[in-house]
Amino acid sequence: MSWFADHLPILPVLLPSVTAIVLLLLGDHGGDAHGGHGHHKLLWARRIALASTLLFLVVAARLAVEAAGGDVRAYRVGDWPAPYGIVLVIDRLGALMLLLTAVVALPVLWYATGGWDAHGRHFHAIFQFQLMGLGGAFVTGDLFNLFVFFEVLLIASYVLMLHGQGAERMRVGVHYVVLNLTASALFLIGVALLYAKTGTLNLADLALRVPEVTAPESVVVQAAALLLLVVFGFKAALMPLAMWLPATYVAASAPVAALFAIMTKVGVYAIVRVHGVVFGAGAGDSALTVAPLLLPLALATSVVGVLGALAARTLGRLVAWLTVASVGTVLAALGLFTPQAWSAALYYMANSTLVVAGLFLLAELVAAQRGDVADRLEPASPVAQPTLLGLMMLLAAASAAALPPLPGFIGKLMILEASAAHAWQVTVWVVVLGVGFLTLVGLARAGSVLFWHVRPELPAAGPAGASPKLVGATMALFGATVAMSVFAAPLQRYTDAAAQQLVDRAAYARAVLGSEALDTTKPYRFEPRRGAPAPETPR
Repeated sequence: MSWFADHLPILPVLLPSVTAIVLLLLGDHGGDAHGGHGHHKLLWARRIALASTLLFLVVAARLAVEAAGGDVRAYRVGDWPAPYGIVLVIDRLGALMLLLTAVVALPVLWYATGGWDAHGRHFHAIFQFQLMGLGGAFVTGDLFNLFVFFEVLLIASYVLMLHGQGAERMRVGVHYVVLNLTASALFLIGVALLYAKTGTLNLADLALRVPEVTAPESVVVQAAALLLLVVFGFKAALMPLAMWLPATYVAASAPVAALFAIMTKVGVYAIVRVHGVVFGAGAGDSALTVAPLLLPLALATSVVGVLGALAARTLGRLVAWLTVASVGTVLAALGLFTPQAWSAALYYMANSTLVVAGLFLLAELVAAQRGDVADRLEPASPVAQPTLLGLMMLLAAASAAALPPLPGFIGKLMILEASAAHAWQVTVWVVVLGVGFLTLVGLARAGSVLFWHVRPELPAAGPAGASPKLVGATMALFGATVAMSVFAAPLQRYTDAAAQQLVDRAAYARAVLGSEALDTTKPYRFEPRRGAPAPETPR
């Protein structure tokens, strides 16, 4: 048991990768699942994938409980000392993101086993590779390995995006791939510039070395920071880099779009880690490089997102634009650059991710019960489950619009309180409250069309989409948001502690680099362990 506990931090990467390999060897013949042999393999693939994802949730919960104590846990792969070797780091923020990923992934995968996984080959293997990339991105302690895990999750997302095929998915998928490849190239350039001036890519090491880079060399480091903002902003859907998201998410299948709700948070997470910590308030000449840009761009993202939602003519596109609006709100809180605001961002991010994922699944349930009209916002025949689906829609709308006592209200209230005395306080209040009101208007309009303005003279579409498995998976995501309200106080204490831990660079460096590598009484110089090669001094 002690051995298992010692290697727990690598399981969020190792578990889904091994599961994916097993599923590939099994030969998940989803595309011909109607055949006897193919159906048998698909059933086993479902069981293995669900069991693995459930274990992923257990591991994430265990890591979150351990991280709540405040210790930063570093796992040195191959026992190579940082910053030379690969290091995985579990702190409160990383553990929170792992747990959020698992809470979204399990019901989404359960929903997909209702039939979507049979629309193409190897759905479950690719789903596990996606989890591997997400898990790796949230636990890596190295900027280059963050790039590697970005590529793993993106390659998996390319395949999931096209799962089930179709001309529209192929058209949108080409744009999605090309744009992400461009962002990846910019990522490498930014990483190269940072390495050229600091001689390291370990995040803990970077946080100590970046302040030592002074003018005129600091201009190169600041250029790297701006390039990385472009990359992470694209992943997070920050305006003006967010226009790809609505079409991509609408074209994807419902469970894939729901899983993609966590993908934008990878970009948010990277902005916190890199721009909030490495280029944070203690970064010397490069301190707060992106601060003049992040807050106004984030507020613009919220406004454009909610306007897109109001203009949407289908429920799926409305939810996709609300994804953009919610990301803008989270990034606006991060753009305040205070621990209190970061805590609010983390709390609101968890709620908005669950709500958006649930709404993508709900949109397909509604579409399946409305026949040819699908999820278009126009009168049609009544749905087969008007009370159940209507109540889920009402719950989602109330949380997305930040009505009390749901967690969306708590998160936005935390953001408003954190903006007090900030130069942009009035603008933040106007945008956050205005976006919440317009979100409520958009979802109320959609709900009234879908559930009230019906045409009973039209034949009912039947009980398609009324499967207990599909409905149960959707309800699980909305139930998680209710649980956030019930446990609001401990969750807020956790996010407060996570934000405070982020600004404690010394504790993070001691955990990752070792106490012998850090002397806080003089400018930082890495002292290699006995037998380890000394790094070159950056010019």
